[in-house]
Amino acid sequence: MGCLLLAGASPGWVDPERRQRIIDAAIRVVGRDGIAGLSHRTVAAEADVPLGSTTYHFATLEELLVAALRQSNEGFGGVLAELLPEGGGGGDLAADLARALGEWLAGERTGMELEYELYLAALRRPALRPVAAEGTERAAALLARRTDPVTARALLALMDGICLQVLLTGGSYDEEYARAALARLIP
Repeated sequence: MGCLLLAGASPGWVDPERRQRIIDAAIRVVGRDGIAGLSHRTVAAEADVPLGSTTYHFATLEELLVAALRQSNEGFGGVLAELLPEGGGGGDLAADLARALGEWLAGERTGMELEYELYLAALRRPALRPVAAEGTERAAALLARRTDPVTARALLALMDGICLQVLLTGGSYDEEYARAALARLIP
């Protein structure tokens, strides 16, 4: 009887980390080949799992993209959470944010590129929109710990613009310029 149970066990039971490995593989595939390169087959090969495992955990590519975007949201959100702790106070917010952007941009840019690619995919894939909105709401709420909600959204928009300009032009990040621009928005 035990052998029958094992034979019929779900892939999640056999390898409880397989779902996460599939998400991580999807992120690598999109980071390397773009969303156009994403398929159950390419993700299965990247994760080194059977093709059926990807469809078991994610029936559609939309579901997999949602999971990948949700995970990528944690990237800059984590940076902001460290920078803007609950009950955290003072200091030069513009300088803190400019430094955080510099650290984020100095890191592996493929993660940042992936995050923006997934956000832009939400324009054509409605299933991604709520997840993109979650990421934006979380970042705005974190920024609102040190300023008002309207200013928080304006700061977030400016930081997105600065990051996109650096990524799209391949230019270098100018922390002093970012600090000065951010400071203009802070009352």
